[in-house]
Amino acid sequence: MTGVGSLFSDYGWYILFALIAVYLLVQKLARRFRSSSRPHMDTAAVEPDAVVRQQEALLAARLRMQEALNAQAEKFKEKQRKLEEEKRSQKIAMWESMQEGKSYKESLQQNQVTTPCPEKVAGPAPGDQGAGTPRRVDEANLCWCFLKTLAGITPTTLSVCLRVALT
Repeated sequence: MTGVGSLFSDYGWYILFALIAVYLLVQKLARRFRSSSRPHMDTAAVEPDAVVRQQEALLAARLRMQEALNAQAEKFKEKQRKLEEEKRSQKIAMWESMQEGKSYKESLQQNQVTTPCPEKVAGPAPGDQGAGTPRRVDEANLCWCFLKTLAGITPTTLSVCLRVALT
């Protein structure tokens, strides 16, 4: 018994690594033997109709994806064209105002769609008991709502934003 114990104490790690290497070698050889024992079947010979259907479905999916991509590209081009037209009209307006001797910033402000900006100080809240002290409007929320309104959101949304900013 002392011979086996001294063998493991001297060469234990070597024996462990050797056993792991043998195990991995056996697994690799078993996989290779299993794959070579089965005859390789040609997929086209198994079901040619299934392969044709799969290829047609793949082609149809590619066409749908391409059509969607083309539609997105067309929308993007239209949007870019509108932006370029808007920039061009702004430049023309700026040039005309400069020719008239006006500031170009004034003409840009006149050309843009503006929404009436509320006062910095609002009246008492509807729930207040007539305190009479005006409240400060949260300018960050108000600015965000104002920008959303300029982006095409309706004036009713602005009033909702004002109510949110006042709270």
